[in-house]
Amino acid sequence: MISADRLTVEFGERALFKDISFQINEKDRIALMGKNGAGKSTLLKILSGQRKATRGHVSIPKDIVVAYLPQHLMTEDGRTVREEASQAFAHLFAMEKQIDELNQQLTERTDYDSSEYFKLIEDVSALSEQFYSFDLTHFEADVEKTLLGLGFKREELDSSTSEFSGGWRMRIELAKMILKNPDVLLLDEPTNHLDIDSIQWLEDFLINNGKAVIVISHDKTFIDRITTRTIEVTMGRIYDYKVNYSQYLVLRQERRVQQKKAYEEQQKMIADTTEFIERFKGTYSKTTVVQSRVKMLEKLEIIEVDEEDSSALRLKFPPSPRSGSYPVIADELSKHYDTHEIFNNAGFTIQKGEKVAFVGRNGEGKSTLVKCIMGEITDYTGDLTLGHNIQIGYFAQNQASLLDEELTVFQTVDEVTPAESKSNTKHLLGAFMFSGDDIDKKIKVLSGGERTRLAMIKLLLQPVNLLILDEPTNHLDLKTKEILKNALQDFDGTVILVSHDRDFLSGLVSKVYEFGNRKVTEHLEDINGFLRNKAMENLQEIESQKNKK
Repeated sequence: MISADRLTVEFGERALFKDISFQINEKDRIALMGKNGAGKSTLLKILSGQRKATRGHVSIPKDIVVAYLPQHLMTEDGRTVREEASQAFAHLFAMEKQIDELNQQLTERTDYDSSEYFKLIEDVSALSEQFYSFDLTHFEADVEKTLLGLGFKREELDSSTSEFSGGWRMRIELAKMILKNPDVLLLDEPTNHLDIDSIQWLEDFLINNGKAVIVISHDKTFIDRITTRTIEVTMGRIYDYKVNYSQYLVLRQERRVQQKKAYEEQQKMIADTTEFIERFKGTYSKTTVVQSRVKMLEKLEIIEVDEEDSSALRLKFPPSPRSGSYPVIADELSKHYDTHEIFNNAGFTIQKGEKVAFVGRNGEGKSTLVKCIMGEITDYTGDLTLGHNIQIGYFAQNQASLLDEELTVFQTVDEVTPAESKSNTKHLLGAFMFSGDDIDKKIKVLSGGERTRLAMIKLLLQPVNLLILDEPTNHLDLKTKEILKNALQDFDGTVILVSHDRDFLSGLVSKVYEFGNRKVTEHLEDINGFLRNKAMENLQEIESQKNKK
């Protein structure tokens, strides 16, 4: 369907990747993997036509529709959510308008035998045939269904896009892509800012729509569920595996073991051959053999062992100060914004040392309750009590975006480091994979993952006994997420996690608080048990609706 032929991207003398070729077939669901900086996003931009390769080309048949969702975008203001999503059909509306204008000309003109009149008829016929090949009968229902699936409430569809955060605008762009009914979807980190329900909806859509998908994602559960093929970009080359992500990891390890064995055998052969040449290069009877072996070494293609990303975040939270047995107690807690009720009569107790998850659709009150606990919101009703000697470490959802873009990495950390610890600033930055010239980079040139790592350093600058992390894994790669997860498992204090990342929460939290329908419901089970029971409830609800009908 789409073919990439000998693609090369060079920056000066450095090649990001060189002479890579592959095909995208109908119904392929491909995970594009590789360490940060390997060229994954660049490759997606080339496939989408957003940028050109230094050499090579991409062949796409004329009738193939390709839709691209970049990692960072902004939706236009001035339209409602429904109107903006309907822009997916803007080209068809323009075509319909053009057909009406041409038909109007046909009714007004009287030069029926002229070549211009026949040309108008041909144009109207061709456009009409193209236009009526699309079914716009139910487009309004399709727009609504897609937006509701991505987490919007029906009453929000006629609100202006200017009222929504970047994460919600991302969903509108995703809706527009889906509504275009493309043959190939190119998705760069689509699950950032999506809640668990919306991610599961997107998974089901991608699995069942039968179209080709290429996705870059750090959500392990998501890519394992939706993909059947993995293309790894590494050391300027690609490796193509006809398996999902988890199986790819096994095969990649096997490949590296084989490469290492072949490399060691080749190095031994080179050493033995070099020794033979040195020993007999002056011997007349061995001249021909020596020359033959010299030529053989000159032509030898040296085996390379694929690089392994050995950079690792070194993350360990300081021991937590002693606290009371119940860090957070809520009793009949309610919060309203004017007439809009966020949650009502919430009651729960979080015990010392517990690790709990706040889950639910965006806008249902998770971040609002966190702000109540933090003391940033005080106009709630009911009681919210923090335990004795509670010291909170807080990572806000937009923490990375709050950094001063004009400061350097070093200045950002140094200005918030206590005086007695300033001598260790460089060591702390090194533990978070900022070393050498990296510490003098300005914040504005850092990637999303680098900014998140930098923002997280603040959590280590003073001991705390209650960690509250609001979507900490957005923009973190799989390896860094695993390191953060291990550090949280080892942390001896209490943890509240607002997250949509199922793999990250699995094995980490033992209790789930579900936000929805203006309630906060306590589930005494881990995230996997919660999702299983939630799926059963949804199935029972569907069956109940069928019976009513």
